[in-house]
Amino acid sequence: MTDQQLITTSNLLEGYRIIQHLGVVRGITVRSRSLLGNIGGGVQSLFGGKLSIYVELCEKAREEAYQLMLQNANERGANAIINMRYDANEVMQGITEVLAYGTAVVVEKIA
Repeated sequence: MTDQQLITTSNLLEGYRIIQHLGVVRGITVRSRSLLGNIGGGVQSLFGGKLSIYVELCEKAREEAYQLMLQNANERGANAIINMRYDANEVMQGITEVLAYGTAVVVEKIA
């Protein structure tokens, strides 16, 4: 099972030795803004500053993609993920794809 403490954007984990590479793992989600969300975001944008409605939407999408990536890594028998990244693209206006990906590995603690 993948230990969330052993997920990094780096190529290696300090204090651990990679003993097996299991390949690329990913989690993808596609989200859209609701009509009410767009109206609320539009109102917030009139006043400037942080657009909390959109921040919440982005956070939920990233978390969902992240959890799907973890599930994919667990299915492969990984206990860590290296080179973890996020990517996002607008599929069409108001619909965004969020991808979390990395390299699933098996590591052991260096004595």
